[in-house]
Amino acid sequence: MAEECIFCKIAHGEMPADTVYQDERVTAFRDISPQAKLHVLVITNKHFDSLNEASADDSDLLAHAMKICAMVARDEGIDQSGYRVLTNVGEQGGQSVHHLHFHVLGGETLTTRLGS
Repeated sequence: MAEECIFCKIAHGEMPADTVYQDERVTAFRDISPQAKLHVLVITNKHFDSLNEASADDSDLLAHAMKICAMVARDEGIDQSGYRVLTNVGEQGGQSVHHLHFHVLGGETLTTRLGS
């Protein structure tokens, strides 16, 4: 755990969040600054600054995170209407929290604007 990382604190129960799912590998919670009608973040409980730090050894964790993104979409009722899953990497990629996370966006027609 990175000591000052807000997402690590959420994953470890040290900071409150509107959590929709959690297991030993990932945590999913509603974004406090939503970019769409539905905006849930799926974070790895293991700290990575970004996708760049993940290796082949982490492929099971990343696949699990993607499965949870799809599960969140289904549980929130947007799996059939459509949704977007994305991750931002680095400053120019729009990353604002340096902890690997995936945005699940939907509940409305999405334009080309991207979550941050």
